[in-house]
Amino acid sequence: MPIYKAPVDEVLFLLNDVFHIERFANLPGFAEASPDVVQAIVAEAAKFCEEVLAPLNPSGDRQGCRRGEDGSVTTPSGFTVAYRRYVAGGWIGMSVPQELGGLGLPGALTQTVNEFLASANMAFAMYPTLTQGAIAALIAHGTAEQKSLYLPKMLAGEWTGTMNLTEPQCGTDLGLIRTKAVPQGDGSYRITGTKIFISAGEHDLAENIVHLVLARIEGAPEGTRGLSLFVVPKFIPHPDGSLGARNAVSCGSIEDKMGIHGNATCVMNYDGAAGWLIATEHHGLSAMFVMMNEARLGVGVQGLALSEVAYQNAALYAKDRLSGRALTGAKFKDRPADPIIVHPEVRRVLMTIRAFNEAARALILWTSIKSDVARRSDNEAERRAADDHMGLLTPVIKGVLTDLGFANAVMAQQVFGGHGYIRETGMEQFVRDARIPMIYEGANGIQALDLVGRKLGKDGGRAVMAFFNEVQGYVKEHAGEAAAKPLLEPLGRALGHLQEATMWFMQNAIARPDNAGAGATDYMHLMGLVALGYMWCLIAAAAHAQRVSDTSGRMNAKLVTARFFMERMLPETATHLARIKAGADSVMELPADMF
Repeated sequence: MPIYKAPVDEVLFLLNDVFHIERFANLPGFAEASPDVVQAIVAEAAKFCEEVLAPLNPSGDRQGCRRGEDGSVTTPSGFTVAYRRYVAGGWIGMSVPQELGGLGLPGALTQTVNEFLASANMAFAMYPTLTQGAIAALIAHGTAEQKSLYLPKMLAGEWTGTMNLTEPQCGTDLGLIRTKAVPQGDGSYRITGTKIFISAGEHDLAENIVHLVLARIEGAPEGTRGLSLFVVPKFIPHPDGSLGARNAVSCGSIEDKMGIHGNATCVMNYDGAAGWLIATEHHGLSAMFVMMNEARLGVGVQGLALSEVAYQNAALYAKDRLSGRALTGAKFKDRPADPIIVHPEVRRVLMTIRAFNEAARALILWTSIKSDVARRSDNEAERRAADDHMGLLTPVIKGVLTDLGFANAVMAQQVFGGHGYIRETGMEQFVRDARIPMIYEGANGIQALDLVGRKLGKDGGRAVMAFFNEVQGYVKEHAGEAAAKPLLEPLGRALGHLQEATMWFMQNAIARPDNAGAGATDYMHLMGLVALGYMWCLIAAAAHAQRVSDTSGRMNAKLVTARFFMERMLPETATHLARIKAGADSVMELPADMF
């Protein structure tokens, strides 16, 4: 039976000592996030995830969701009770503005809770986190009537939300969507079409499900510019929020997939279902992007979450499993063999995962704080800079954190040897579950193309130049500190690789687009490593300041892990740069039928 212990101390260290959230007390909601409030929220979320959700993860995977003949879906045993307890905790609307019915607390707290949820039980976590995305889209683009009708019920957890984009013939290229919307003359539309891969599309956790559906109004232009976004509830609510007639939307089947079996990934059929326009006609994709960006950041959190829980189980196993003797001689002479934690290869694997986890968590919290600044600051320049940060780093977080999160789950599984593929240990489930975030919400190759094709050149490269300036400024500011030198020099070299790669893209993207496309994923990982390296500099500086008063050795462990990242992992930027420059000419020489 796998274990999970939420990293409460790590989160509090990042929020209080690395990012100093008290400095943002001028933003709405941050003043209420006092240290005791933050600690209470994080501790309570940890307890819920450890005691309630984690035990349901293996059984939920084995049972999966079951579809009845009437199209209803039953979630695994224990999910409905757990959902009621989750709702009672008030976590769904924790960061929603108070004037809309939420608590208005910083988004970093929501992302922290969501990390704990996904580590403990990723399949369960997807139900409420998708609701949070739907809430964000309605807040940004819904009408006053839609907000009044839907938000109170969704914030209370009585209704959940979904996003419906993908169809059998189109995923990334949403311009190929065929679902149609026919106006009825009374402000409503009839929605007809089929959507696939719809997470949490049907279930028994809540009394109503609010689907946000991309469709094309009859006569609208082809391509993405003709798409509109509609709210299509499972049950049509009356103006007072009570439930009315069942809408013509149903689950046709549950996808038979490799992981997250406890989440109902559905084929959804819309047979003239009643829907109501969100935002304005033909602006559906921009409205849906609010939810998509929320989801992409959340998927990056999933990559970290699976890496964290896999690491915890691998580290525990490595300290218990006996095999062989240390290369320098027996360390536990009273035992027939040493635990495998004494072997350098095992330690290398564990340190690689640990170094990623701590920096990835910092990157998510840093970006979450930027999101709060973008939404809450009354300073236009601050909002613009924070929004630039979000646009640039969201595809990096989604792509790099899920790529490396999966790789880490595989490495953690390897620590178990033959026991790693036995269901009882839970490692094979972590590997299966961790593979999925690399694919959904835009496959990672698409994230990389979005980064180099759209985000780099946007606004004359303003966002990427700001990122360069921040990292370079930090390196120069602390260059004279002897303790920081072992970290700053590798970070400076890696930043140079990123700047060189960026210039290469600027020079080659138009003239040799295939070469640019071939290097996109390497560029995304190069930027991700620089961002993670920068996070380690911030973490190490805070740890160094506390090292003298720390008696547990925890801060010294952070300094050791920081050096490991800089010495063993950050130099990969040079390899990524070399691959970018190699281009794609040889790959493109062969005709398609030769593959």
